[in-house]
Amino acid sequence: MGTRVMNEFAHDPSKKREDSGENIRQKRDIDEDLDPYPTNVSPPQSQPPDQLQKLAGLSVGFCSIFAEQLLSHPCIVLRRQCQVHHSGYWYHLTPISLLQTVINVQKTQGGLVLWKGLGGMYIVRGISMVSETVISEVTSLPREALRHSSLKKLGGHILLKGLVFAVMTPFYAASLVETIQSDIASERPGVFDILLEAASRVHTWGAPPTSRQIALWHLALPTVIFRLSHYIVNSIAQFTVTSAMHLEQQEIREQPGEVGREPSAYETYFPDLLATFTGGLLADMITYPLETVLHRLYVQGTRTIIDNTDTGLDVIPINTRYEGFLDCFTSIVSEEGLQGLYRGFGALVIQYSIHALILRLAKFVFEKLSLELNRRKPNPSRHLRP
Repeated sequence: MGTRVMNEFAHDPSKKREDSGENIRQKRDIDEDLDPYPTNVSPPQSQPPDQLQKLAGLSVGFCSIFAEQLLSHPCIVLRRQCQVHHSGYWYHLTPISLLQTVINVQKTQGGLVLWKGLGGMYIVRGISMVSETVISEVTSLPREALRHSSLKKLGGHILLKGLVFAVMTPFYAASLVETIQSDIASERPGVFDILLEAASRVHTWGAPPTSRQIALWHLALPTVIFRLSHYIVNSIAQFTVTSAMHLEQQEIREQPGEVGREPSAYETYFPDLLATFTGGLLADMITYPLETVLHRLYVQGTRTIIDNTDTGLDVIPINTRYEGFLDCFTSIVSEEGLQGLYRGFGALVIQYSIHALILRLAKFVFEKLSLELNRRKPNPSRHLRP
């Protein structure tokens, strides 16, 4: 630009200058060319990095969820093994009693032993999503329901979830066996063995291959009750937390000096992470006794051998003779007491403690990210002349 200006207005002694008014106008034009932000013109407003903020926020959210699921899987394995270990001396109601068991299992079987069945759980989740989509398309039942949805739509949504849970019952049972069976007493399952195991249980829907195994159609209703209870508690808790946080943030943005401010990455994405944590914690705690009973019914008659959760040094077979859901529930209460319904609860405490630490780290990253993006936003006032 400087070269162009100098070429256009270079001094030529052979030419006569016009009157002083013309010289003043030319000087003003030169100044305006050199200054992109003249006094009477506001500078162009740069768009805030919304796309960068969204991408960063989604990245942090996905990383938090992935880390939580990956790190919590060993706790799920320990919890399930404790739940089905009906004759165990230790109930492991607190994390302290589990520490020595975890150390012994790691020493005897290796570092990745507590991540068994992880691939199968993701396969089950994928099949569940596909099943929900197919059933929704066939029956026209709504996959989603909002707060203002009609009772008919809410009922249809709950019915859809119940049908999906009933269809997924053999996959839940097969996934449980993969996560609890001992690696030193059985062959490590392949990636798609869970599909074969589920198919075999469907094939014996009304006639189990062993006398102690519970028929699949007897397990469908308890599975639907447990899964629906977990889903409803989880959904209500998530909605409550999200609504409360968004309302609080809205009140903050309406205060003097905050009007017109765009929500930060923390305000946009963190409420959903906190709601997921709260909903999962409450749902797992409330439905824990139902889960214990259901897992014992799933594994009965499957000839599964698990790690001894009392010591972590040897293995034990699962031998139970429950007649059904009610018989299993009453037998646990009469033989093991109410605390028998909460076997392995210490693993749940560890699981959500890890989740809380990851959530705390995500909050710190969101806050730093919001401060950095706000610092990089252009400030038009610095270009204006006094």
